[in-house]
Amino acid sequence: MPADPQRSPTNGPPRSAGTSAVEVRRSSRRNRTVSAYREGDRTIVLIPARMSEAEERRWVNVMLDKLAAQESKRVLGDTELTERAERLSAQYFDGRARPTSVRWVTNQNTRWGSCTPAEGSIRLSHRLQGMPEYVVDYVLVHELAHLLVPGHGPRFWRLLEAYPRTERARGYLEGVVAAARLPHRPNAHGE
Repeated sequence: MPADPQRSPTNGPPRSAGTSAVEVRRSSRRNRTVSAYREGDRTIVLIPARMSEAEERRWVNVMLDKLAAQESKRVLGDTELTERAERLSAQYFDGRARPTSVRWVTNQNTRWGSCTPAEGSIRLSHRLQGMPEYVVDYVLVHELAHLLVPGHGPRFWRLLEAYPRTERARGYLEGVVAAARLPHRPNAHGE
């Protein structure tokens, strides 16, 4: 039996939705195929041992994009959304933010999410469904932070600093809003 695959953390490519690290595992038994999967907060990318560093970087980026695309198509139900909120609370707030309910709603067209701290309820706009995982996680973390600090003062924003993809997620959501404001251009068929 060959030795364990070579393992190396990859610093070059951007990290994908909700992950904190990418680990590349090289295998002499793997000839041509490349695969990737999530393992907790890590993304594991399996590649042939013979690949160059440049090929490794390229394939890591390809696989991160592929995983993100697959994840963006998956829609969480309310139960999974609640479980996710609980995991995020444990990860970023030591479990102190305890929602009583977390659910999707269709009546929020100007907000991404809302929270009623007195009730402990969190609602996310259905418009987030299909967006990258890290964006949904950001909105959940934002609303969880409201369970601890109701307003948007300095203490609230300090809490959000714990989530490493805050700026990226906010930029994504700002881009979605800006794109919606662009004038509609007819397609080639005049529709």
